[in-house]
Amino acid sequence: MMSAKTFSLDVRKDGIGILTMDVPGESMNTLKAAFVEEIRTVLAEVKRNKDLIGLVITSGKKDSFIAGADITMLAACTSAKDAETLSREGQEIFAEIEGLTIPVIAAIHGPCLGGGLELALACHGRVVTDHGKTVLGLPEVQLGLLPGSGGTQRLPRLIGVAKALDLMLTGKQVRAKQAKKLGLVDDVVPPSILLDAAIKLAKKGKPRHQLKRDLQGKVLETNKLGRKVLFDQASKGVKAKTRGNYPAPERILDVVRIGVEEGMKAGLAAESRHFGELVMTAESAALRSIFFATTEMKKEVTYQGAEPRKVAHAAVLGGGLMGGGIAFVTATKAGVPVRIKDVASAGIGNAMRYSYDILAKKLKRRHILRSELEKQMSLLTGTLDYSGFHRVDMVVEAVFEDLALKHQMVKDVERECGEHTVFASNTSSLPINQIAAEAAHPERIVGLHYFSPVDKMPLAEIIPHAGTSAETVATTLAFARAQGKTPIVVKDEAGFYVNRILAPYMNEAARLVLEGEPVEVLDSALLDFGFPVGPITLLDEVGIDVGAKISPILEKELGGEQFQAPKAFDKLLQNDRKGRKNGKGFYLYGKAAPRNKLTGKEGKKTVDESVYGVLGIKPSAKLARQEIAERCVLLMLNEAAMALDSGVVASARDGDIGAIFGIGFPPFLGGPFRYMDTLGIDHLVGRLEYYQKRHGDRFAPCARLKAMAAEQQTFY
Repeated sequence: MMSAKTFSLDVRKDGIGILTMDVPGESMNTLKAAFVEEIRTVLAEVKRNKDLIGLVITSGKKDSFIAGADITMLAACTSAKDAETLSREGQEIFAEIEGLTIPVIAAIHGPCLGGGLELALACHGRVVTDHGKTVLGLPEVQLGLLPGSGGTQRLPRLIGVAKALDLMLTGKQVRAKQAKKLGLVDDVVPPSILLDAAIKLAKKGKPRHQLKRDLQGKVLETNKLGRKVLFDQASKGVKAKTRGNYPAPERILDVVRIGVEEGMKAGLAAESRHFGELVMTAESAALRSIFFATTEMKKEVTYQGAEPRKVAHAAVLGGGLMGGGIAFVTATKAGVPVRIKDVASAGIGNAMRYSYDILAKKLKRRHILRSELEKQMSLLTGTLDYSGFHRVDMVVEAVFEDLALKHQMVKDVERECGEHTVFASNTSSLPINQIAAEAAHPERIVGLHYFSPVDKMPLAEIIPHAGTSAETVATTLAFARAQGKTPIVVKDEAGFYVNRILAPYMNEAARLVLEGEPVEVLDSALLDFGFPVGPITLLDEVGIDVGAKISPILEKELGGEQFQAPKAFDKLLQNDRKGRKNGKGFYLYGKAAPRNKLTGKEGKKTVDESVYGVLGIKPSAKLARQEIAERCVLLMLNEAAMALDSGVVASARDGDIGAIFGIGFPPFLGGPFRYMDTLGIDHLVGRLEYYQKRHGDRFAPCARLKAMAAEQQTFY
């Protein structure tokens, strides 16, 4: 037995070597540059040992194979050349594994991502467990990078170009059965026999892999003209999606194309060169900062020194869209039994249907087994009264925005539940201190604001009022994380954080429409800036009536011209335009929307031209797109600075995460605060003052920004 710090080689009597990776003191394995010499030493030992007939690479961690490369090492790179060298070292090590004369099999259980999958691809075969924790993928694009240790070259050769591009350009992760269907792995087995199955495969010699192409693959991937069509289409799709804001997808396409057309050696050279260049881009730096921030937040398990209480049973009040979504993430992500209470059986039925529909889709796509669907649905139960509430540790209230109704809910919960039960309100507009005003135990009342749709939106705002206990906040934070959310703690002020910074942005977009800027031009300008949807599309999706309710509350509580919604927008509600929900808004919906002739589904979003008549305007594009975007975004940035200054968010980090995960602030800019640093605070103040002279005091730079500009300070 030969031991090393991270890698240990155990040679069995039957001639199979078991190479185990186990990074000391860490819960997951990650690949580090410091391991290079250690791996080389182990591989040299493998080559010297003439008794070896096969090698199985496995993990010493309970629930993970290799979660990827340790990206903290990229911070030490001062040039593209430094990063290129890191990539080349990884390529060389994996080439050495691939070049071994004996069969090498990866035995994979748990996450096998990024550099972990690149290592597995360098092996001659792969066996994975059928466990839910086993996922495979190359998510580097989400960090503004590309796979830098041969992944861009080996994956297309194993599963085909189109399928490989789909994985690399999206960064999506596939489960064991999907991986087998793609041809990514050789076998799927229960965890209990993983090692035995890998040893058995190694004894058979190097597995032969025949690339399985579908009809499209055969037509497009087997000849030069077909490949040109494939890459041209992929490039067109990338440009439409990224609008030129993310350089990594274009580089991935380039590297794969070079590898396919010019061979592996040329492909690897292009891979390491592009990897080095991408590491030094501002976009990758911003995306990596988000990764580090969220990783840091996951480690913050206490709040003001208080430990969270365990939530073994939860309840949701209200079976509407939000209630159904909250129940779903509680049962399926947190694995906590949920009691859904509603005043009508139909409400409970709707909430149950919400979960069933999502799980049924997963079952159809073979992401889960029927037994998993049934197990997760069994965690959901309904009641018209408070039966079963005596054992509930956390109640999430998702009823109408009516203060008297919420007061009644608090009284009912305090009467029916235990002394430790947390009452969390999913309000989006009512102050938490008002909800807690009549509570017998205000220390157990907290805000827990989700975003719609709950199963997709990653953010949750935790809002303590002045009397909320630290234990209640700690428990709610842990509960939200268990639901798969990234929670931030925000101050109990009108609009909390996300709606507060969103309102001025949306109001300015509305003013631009009233100035005559066409709706589609306005939306397109903000898509170009990097938002996932334009502000007018967002208004239609959220509901014009909902948007109309928020601004007056913010204006009353916080003051400020930036919160004044244009009065002309009242005409939309008088015309019964609520947006997508009633099929009548700024865009055409339902039967009025243009249809795709082939699928019959709604085609490209089209503006309902009659909306201009309702508002009494004639549309005409006058402003440059950059000016349109700048006017909307500057107000959001100014408001974010004011929110930080008044303690609505605890830090610039929390403010950035809140904006990115809550409203889709462009991730490649790193969030409002990082973006302000990039612009330069003095430049930002100058632009605000420029618009203040032209459009009024809503653009007046806040005191915090002016002081920072004078002192040449930054947020980070």
